[in-house]
Amino acid sequence: MLNRRRFLMSTAAAGAAGLAGLHLTPAFAEGAPQIQIFVPAAPGGGWDQTGRTMDQVMRAEKLISGSQITNVGGAGGTVGLPQFISQWDGKGNSLMVAGMVMVGAIIANKAANNLTQVTPIARLTGEFEALVVPAESPFKTAADFVAALKADPTKVPVAGGSAGGSDHILFGLIAKTVGVPATSLSYVPFAGGGEALSALLGNQVAAGISGFGEFSEQVKAGALRLLAISADKRQDGIDAPTLKEAGIDVELFNWRGVFAPPGVSDADKAAMIALVETMAKSDAWATECKNRNWTPILLTGDDYAKFVAEDSARIEAILKDLGLA
Repeated sequence: MLNRRRFLMSTAAAGAAGLAGLHLTPAFAEGAPQIQIFVPAAPGGGWDQTGRTMDQVMRAEKLISGSQITNVGGAGGTVGLPQFISQWDGKGNSLMVAGMVMVGAIIANKAANNLTQVTPIARLTGEFEALVVPAESPFKTAADFVAALKADPTKVPVAGGSAGGSDHILFGLIAKTVGVPATSLSYVPFAGGGEALSALLGNQVAAGISGFGEFSEQVKAGALRLLAISADKRQDGIDAPTLKEAGIDVELFNWRGVFAPPGVSDADKAAMIALVETMAKSDAWATECKNRNWTPILLTGDDYAKFVAEDSARIEAILKDLGLA
């Protein structure tokens, strides 16, 4: 359990004053808590990067004295989620990283567990997706990719995250928009971004879809070619058109956030929200978001819970429309 004295200005603040009385500063360094970060994905992907960046920033800001990161990958987080629900129940110093990918995977896999069973803490970042190909690919533009997809989608295997996640959704939306049946696509799901990247660099797939941050270094190094991004407009410092500019009327914005386990106390929930809010408002976090092309979209507590419920309904409708649910 988190010690409330480490996070609250006074015991009175935890009552009627609610979050208005919560405060965290580096002055609490000696009494800063240790936390546990649960990443329901393999190392190397966006959730793993998010968890490790949180750890790095909270340590630098002296908001925590230490942490433990646990990775349990598989099926868009639906392998790890049941473990977080059952084995981490009531652990008020714990956070699970998740996001739009897990929402889609829960629906697509008809998973027994869902995000209504955990405790929403904060939405942190949004990220547009990128369509990339190996440097040796004959596809020079998004139009080349679409032409090949129309000719024979089975010969255009695309690597991405787990089935039903944001990468899969974007591929399905692209196909639908250009008149290719989603059920005919060759989508190759991977449990982590590192595995998908290896498949791309090894020319085992024709293309890849993921958050731009996961491909940016390889794009800069010339190992991958960026064909288009799913943003609503061109991005500074990124030499690539949006999908809409490339003639594909699609845009998609992935999001990531954190949840506490079920069964945590109100005090621990409030303290964890305060911890994450303080981290998210720090200059160190802003710098990391800029460097990784993450857009800060902080939303906490009940507002975050409402957003997750609404997004789950939206994604379920999309997946049914694409034949993925």
